[in-house]
Amino acid sequence: MEHLDNLKAILQSKRANIFYLEMCRVMQKDGRIVYLSEDKKESRYWNIPIANTTCLLLGTGTSITQAAMRMLSQAGVVVGFCGGGATPLFAGVEVEWLTPQSEYRPTEYVQKWLSFWFDEAKRLESAKAFQRARLSYIKDVWSDDRDLIAEGIDIFDIEDMLDIFEDKMMSAKSVNKLLQLEADLTKRLYKYASNITNIYDFKRDRDSADPANDFLNHGNYLAYGLGATTLWTLGIPHAFAVMHGKSRRGALVFDVADLIKDAIVLPNAFVSAKDGMSDREFRAYLMQKFVEHKALDYMFKVVQDTAHRFGDF
Repeated sequence: MEHLDNLKAILQSKRANIFYLEMCRVMQKDGRIVYLSEDKKESRYWNIPIANTTCLLLGTGTSITQAAMRMLSQAGVVVGFCGGGATPLFAGVEVEWLTPQSEYRPTEYVQKWLSFWFDEAKRLESAKAFQRARLSYIKDVWSDDRDLIAEGIDIFDIEDMLDIFEDKMMSAKSVNKLLQLEADLTKRLYKYASNITNIYDFKRDRDSADPANDFLNHGNYLAYGLGATTLWTLGIPHAFAVMHGKSRRGALVFDVADLIKDAIVLPNAFVSAKDGMSDREFRAYLMQKFVEHKALDYMFKVVQDTAHRFGDF
């Protein structure tokens, strides 16, 4: 049983777990959060260690009790309802976030963020800082990850390309130009990873059922969970994006998730597709990579640094 006083003992940036559940019921039982899975023969309860959990994604066929939501809120766990299908998240196009409510969320970061966000020039510069951080993280992860290196994914193959894109991004005159460059870079990374893993003729299609596209969809949603957790912990609303459209209320979640997606999700989605991993195996493997490369720590650092660098308070 997890005592209420200990539910927030582990900082969000240091927590290890993200859960994706489907076809089950989440509830409170004997002071713990569990999920109940049923089949024709028996019902089984599985414990969720909420004190060490950042995000809970609920897919197709799930429900959650009020008591469970209250306890998850006390532990600072972000809950998201998302789509599902034959492959988890295959049909998911949107996540509805239920963030824990607290009058004691920090105000420092939202005040700094909003102090520069309404200045178009500063917002563009902050977007460039995000892109520089994104490129730097790709270099760090790809040069350090033994599994990627063993697969033939070598940072030296693309380092010059990344440097060229960084120069172009730093001289961009608008966020729209940054978005164009970002899209072009990601397409080139898709091509590189697909060639290395012998998945030829790959085309990014969020509605496709092929393993590489499924794993990219799935991994991206896990990254969105980390992004949502980062912003909730720092008290910054999702609507104040620096890259994605102002009309999308969750846009800043996408900005923050993009910091790590190309570095971790993209190459491992292709490698896992090549190796024939199951959804469950890919999910566990990717979460291991998030922990190994301190993805959540990195998100916190970039958002905090951006707020301090461009904020006036």
